[in-house]
Amino acid sequence: MEGLLELLGGEVNPALIKQAYGRYHANRRQGSARTKSRGMVEGSTRKLYRQKGTGNARAGSARANIRRGGGRAFAKQKPREDYRLDMPVKMRRKANRNALLAKLIDNEIKVIDDLSMAAPKTKEFLAILDACGVDHRCLVAVAHDNFNVRMGARNVEQCTLCDAGQLTCFEMLNHRYMIISKADLEAWLKASAGTAKGGKDRTSSKQREEAA
Repeated sequence: MEGLLELLGGEVNPALIKQAYGRYHANRRQGSARTKSRGMVEGSTRKLYRQKGTGNARAGSARANIRRGGGRAFAKQKPREDYRLDMPVKMRRKANRNALLAKLIDNEIKVIDDLSMAAPKTKEFLAILDACGVDHRCLVAVAHDNFNVRMGARNVEQCTLCDAGQLTCFEMLNHRYMIISKADLEAWLKASAGTAKGGKDRTSSKQREEAA
């Protein structure tokens, strides 16, 4: 247990987790919001009433921005707004490990030796949740080829499915509990411990021979 805590960073860094969470949240924005200027709003351009003699303030068409149903004064016209934020790979991985550490300290991670089912039945998956003591929103981190678990969990309202290899702090912090198999957790820890972008071993064959 102590070795696992050291591997995950030893202590929780709230500032780093918040920065990473904000990045994941911003990167999910589509940036496709649009508004119409007064020239784009449908309607007549006729002057509503004569300029003088009515006692009212002078007015032009009904599409003016000060009238209800009119256009916006400064309409959004960009084809695509980019809200994406970047973060160094090492910081991202440390934030993900820190989020896992926080949930581990709070006893909100349910590690199962073998997360598998004989048939893709929701009833069997609900039995697994009851055995784990899950009574709130739950993230199920499962391998993409684990068909039975994916089919059995997809209809459970309080559960969200996630690829075990793409587990991030955004997904972990959006749910109270997390269920993952021991093998998938070990594979994720091994991949997140690297410093290369792809989580691959970038050392040459000569360096590996010297290390051996």
